[in-house]
Amino acid sequence: MERAAHARAHVEELDEAHVELRSALKLVQQPATPLSRRFVLVPTDVVPILAPVETPDFFDVEVPAGPEPSPPRYARPAPGGLWAAGERITWVAGLVLMLSSFTDWYAGSGQGVQLAVIGWHTGVLGKLIFFIGLAVVALVTLNELGFELPPTVPGGLVVLALGALAMIFVVIRVISIPDAVLPANARGIGIWISLLAALAVIAGGLLQTSEDL
Repeated sequence: MERAAHARAHVEELDEAHVELRSALKLVQQPATPLSRRFVLVPTDVVPILAPVETPDFFDVEVPAGPEPSPPRYARPAPGGLWAAGERITWVAGLVLMLSSFTDWYAGSGQGVQLAVIGWHTGVLGKLIFFIGLAVVALVTLNELGFELPPTVPGGLVVLALGALAMIFVVIRVISIPDAVLPANARGIGIWISLLAALAVIAGGLLQTSEDL
């Protein structure tokens, strides 16, 4: 009798464990999806042997937040029209200024001959006009090649200063004719070309300065 009662109690315990396992499987049963058809989650407290191989939950993985996006920078609109022609005007004016030192600044006549004196032969100022024009052309050329002046030295102001200096030198030669060129006591067309070129360099410098602002 004791053995029969013991066997019956053992069978009841197995039936109870089987019922608990089936109810646990029903509780964790997932909706019919491709993933749930292949995998069924079983609580590890019902079947302790599954604890070492428990499937990790991939949906709880914390993804580190990336750096906050920087606010968009204001894009400066490119200058157009006349304001974008500053460098071109400066380059052409500097080239004309440089070549004008080899044009006739003074003209005259003496003993049946016509005299013409180029700016290069009028002294130091005539030679300085050539080198100022060369410096203006070099600045624009280097800027186009990517070699820019330091931010503390705006290129437009440098061109403006060179143009003003050239204009002063040419005005001096317009007002005062050097004694070394006499009897060529009349002003030739070349000196007026130099004066206009110096004014054009100043205009180009002003346009470049306005573009930088």
